Amino acid sequence: MLVRAIMRCLVTGAAGFVGSHLSERLVALGHDVIGVDRFSDYYPRSYKDANLATLVVGPNFRLEERDLATYDIPELLDGCEIVFHQAAQAGVRASWGKTFESYLQDNVLATQRLLEAARGHRTVRKVVYASSSSVYGDTNDLPMRETSATHPHSPYGVTKLAAEHLCELYRRNFGLPTVSLRYFTVYGPRQRPDMAFHKFIEATLDGKTIPVFGDGEQTRDFTFIADIVAANVNAAFSTAEGVFNVGGGSRVTLNEVLKVMGDLAGTVRIDRRPNEAGDVTHTWADVSAAQRAFGYAPRVSLRDGLALQVAWHKARRS
Repeated sequence: MLVRAIMRCLVTGAAGFVGSHLSERLVALGHDVIGVDRFSDYYPRSYKDANLATLVVGPNFRLEERDLATYDIPELLDGCEIVFHQAAQAGVRASWGKTFESYLQDNVLATQRLLEAARGHRTVRKVVYASSSSVYGDTNDLPMRETSATHPHSPYGVTKLAAEHLCELYRRNFGLPTVSLRYFTVYGPRQRPDMAFHKFIEATLDGKTIPVFGDGEQTRDFTFIADIVAANVNAAFSTAEGVFNVGGGSRVTLNEVLKVMGDLAGTVRIDRRPNEAGDVTHTWADVSAAQRAFGYAPRVSLRDGLALQVAWHKARRS
């Protein structure tokens, strides 16, 4: 086990949805955290500043505004033992066309540069990479297992799989311990404003219609943010290496989600639209490998998690 009383951790994408929650948890556990974020303009910076509000006033967190694709990364790693690589250019639908260059730079090049800096570094002991269920693509081979075929259905998925392969290459060729966690549809307080639940809840609270692509019978394995954070911490402070699914433990249709959302946030008004390029029909995670390797077990139900996210949206408004 790697657990110590106090460790120094590097969290990339620390101002984001997952990165800020993870940084707070590490600080709460007594660790020192260096947070790195380039503050891209993919969504307003005000969201990220709010995510960091409690972190930046504490003594165990330091923020570095840096771009991993260009900055001298070894300088950031000095004294760090665990690297949590959460930074990425997000968005399935936005990854087509001219914007693909930013996905290559932020998701592939930045990951390669980070791994190159970490291999052989005198203090780095493990890299935990935030991968995605998007690597599987549109498949009916369910539940998805780490041994399942990977056929990404979007350029975003291609870049996440490429970065995951890089982690495995550095692990196998240079002995750099890496863990890649394939996240399945993360939700909860601080969810990015471009993500579905965020849009749905805001529209419902405003009495507006919700755009739903397809018939709503597509299914997802929704994972609450606290479970994602627990998976990162458990994987980091264990001997686990390799690739693991991190899901929420249940497969739910979008129509079922909207019903729960209606119970929690008010009347849901739906605007049905055709499917969009890059969208997959189903996701469902087999998390047994993560359970065996580092004791992962999702603990937050969809209804309880959605209630917490709705409460966060209401608090922001007040």
